[in-house]
Amino acid sequence: MKPIKNFAELTEHLKGLKCRRRVAVVCANDPNTEYAIARALEEGIAEFLMIGDSAILEKYPTLKKYPEHVKVLHIENPDEAAREAVRIVREGGADILMKGIINTDNLLRAILDKEKGLLPKGKILTHLSVVEIPTYDKLLFFSDAAVIPRPTLQQRIEMVWYAIHTCHSFGIRQPRVALIHFTEKVSAKFPTSLDYVNIVELAEGGEFGDVIIDGPLDVRTACEKASGDIKGIVSPINGEADVLIFPNIESGNAFYKTVSLFSKAEMAGLLQGPSCPVVLPSRSDSGLSKYYSIAMACLTCKNKPCNENTRN
Repeated sequence: MKPIKNFAELTEHLKGLKCRRRVAVVCANDPNTEYAIARALEEGIAEFLMIGDSAILEKYPTLKKYPEHVKVLHIENPDEAAREAVRIVREGGADILMKGIINTDNLLRAILDKEKGLLPKGKILTHLSVVEIPTYDKLLFFSDAAVIPRPTLQQRIEMVWYAIHTCHSFGIRQPRVALIHFTEKVSAKFPTSLDYVNIVELAEGGEFGDVIIDGPLDVRTACEKASGDIKGIVSPINGEADVLIFPNIESGNAFYKTVSLFSKAEMAGLLQGPSCPVVLPSRSDSGLSKYYSIAMACLTCKNKPCNENTRN
């Protein structure tokens, strides 16, 4: 499989699989979610179980165009809708869980329920985004912009693992993972940089398999070779990072909002850790961004057999 370098290639790859993944959407009653669902239906990559207020959902023209690929389950209360969606996924009735217009905290409570949720014991919940930036020649993954405020060393290790596995799904055989800081210097004043040293040592010892990991690096050095050359920094990342691991949620979120606003970059993102891909968009995300997140989720399901009833 060739590396997928942009979202157009992602869609074409999924269409070639001729398989619709089953997506349970909680409270999908907003125009941007409607657009994302309509696009996924038209591209033939997914089918949907819409869980929420049917009086609102049934107004969508999309539902009438694809009756064989859209079902509606009427549950007015958002918390009840979230719990039912999680139950359906747990029991194998859907491959992917998606957030519509429901508060993130409400959906997370259902996902994190110790007895009836979707997070296996011992797993860490985090978020991985992928961005297509017009000035970068490939997709760029980054974590964590949404879930973990101050990652511990173990959480950072898990974030790296999740990113590596997702890169493999995108056909990237040897991901280049840059551990991001504001400086390339290691100092006890900045405990994050000490965590990075430990992670690099693990990578050099073969802990993460065929991967290149280096840091601390700043974003520019990680993604632009000329910047490293000017600074005299020698790094195996060589200005060609596939993944950026940010030191905290503030920096990750600031990067997310900055590239989407000023670079007109397209985004996608998933929760990492649950037993199924979870599409958890921001309420302000565009319909296209939500569609790309669905596509990303469908791709990470690729090792699961496609139900014969959902083939195109």
